[in-house]
Amino acid sequence: MLLLVKLFPEITIKSRPVRRRFIRQLRKNLRSILRELDDSVSVTGEWDMIEVECARNDEVLAGLMIEKLTNTPGISAILLVEKFPLPDMEGILALCKTYFTEALKDKTFAVRCKRKGRHGFKSTDVEREVGGVLNQQTEAAGVKLVKPDVTVNLEIHDEELFLVSNKYVGLGGFPLGCQDSVLSLISGGFDSPVSSYLCTKRGLLTHYCFFNLGGRAHELAVKEVALFLWMKYHSSHRVKFVSVPFERVVEEILTNVENSQMGVVLKRMMLRAAEQVADKLQIKTLVTGESVAQVSSQTLPNLAVIDSVIDTMVLRPLSMTDKQEIIDKAREIGTEEFSKDIPEYCGVISVKPTTRARSERIDREESNFDFTVLDESIKNSNYQLITKLVEGVAQGSASVNVVSELSSGTTLIDIRHPAELELKPLEQSLIGEGVELLHIPFYKLRTNFDSLDLDKAYFLYCDKGMMSRLHAANLGDVGFENVGVFSPAD
Repeated sequence: MLLLVKLFPEITIKSRPVRRRFIRQLRKNLRSILRELDDSVSVTGEWDMIEVECARNDEVLAGLMIEKLTNTPGISAILLVEKFPLPDMEGILALCKTYFTEALKDKTFAVRCKRKGRHGFKSTDVEREVGGVLNQQTEAAGVKLVKPDVTVNLEIHDEELFLVSNKYVGLGGFPLGCQDSVLSLISGGFDSPVSSYLCTKRGLLTHYCFFNLGGRAHELAVKEVALFLWMKYHSSHRVKFVSVPFERVVEEILTNVENSQMGVVLKRMMLRAAEQVADKLQIKTLVTGESVAQVSSQTLPNLAVIDSVIDTMVLRPLSMTDKQEIIDKAREIGTEEFSKDIPEYCGVISVKPTTRARSERIDREESNFDFTVLDESIKNSNYQLITKLVEGVAQGSASVNVVSELSSGTTLIDIRHPAELELKPLEQSLIGEGVELLHIPFYKLRTNFDSLDLDKAYFLYCDKGMMSRLHAANLGDVGFENVGVFSPAD
């Protein structure tokens, strides 16, 4: 199986040293994520494209690899191809006839050829000759240059011919590791996951900072969406998840700050804390999901007063984006299902919040605030690698019961995303006879679990075991003693 990875166009216009550095980093990232699927994967290529080759020719593996590649920053397109030594024109025509005849039956088509190198023919010559043969010698419905049913894609690179069987759109952006790190302030609503995704897509190594205003349930929900983003879009690099306990900060604001100024003061306290977290991680930039005028604290005067409290740069990828656009993007990237079930933990909802905060007024209100409370919250922040998030949830809970075999009569809940189920359905031979199989996506598990028969034993399953352990630990923490994790032996 051979895949051609086309670079995001902005990479190709960089200077030669920068372009080579970006391509080298992209190769490294692809090896990291693809070798989890198959050790035999090779990733090569120096300049125009990257070749990903696997010794196994397996449809399930191909689907999983393409899913990974389409969600990796730095890629414009992925082509599933077969490679041949470049023959003469007669040989090209024979190969195309053999390769495309079945796909063209009763379909209109157009031929597209991309060529690199010195040859005795042009790309248009190939398109004309191949199109003529396929039109006359197959059961195609005819040539249609605009919106054909099938596009016959060929690529000629020097002395190699690639026949393209399928083309997939990539994520775009820059490879992770080519840009600096950022610390994203993530709350779990629609906005902050989308802003985190946009940073990742642009090649920024995105770490997460969470201000806990709603207890363990809120923490689990936000950890879940952060883990989803990492696993889907930037698992080639390890990142940190930092949880800052902010309940006492909110209490101090509610007690000592005038009602209309509370929202601005809370945001300033968050930025103060985030700056210290970022300094500890040697990160120079913060990211928020704020959009201009979406809520009272996000007017331009308020944002100016909020930002003035720190020296660190604050990026707002969504600053000019409408709410519906944000929700649409959340749906596209897969975070909508998480965010719509997470309640808003504002904590300091003002009756008549200010929309034109003044620095002198805010300074006066903050003079009543006990900053030792903020210092204590920062001191008690919990720093974890994102792969270790389950440990924080499980702390204080009973140990998660992990089994490698299931006995007859038990129930297995496959909590993977529906797209994963389609790519790699569970085989009965893996789970054993007499085991009931349920499909409840992880983002619906919290709201569905208590409707199940609580006299039964349930085991959760996901590919890497992280989501299943996270949810099993949380369910055990809230009193469900009948849940464990299924982790089949390799």
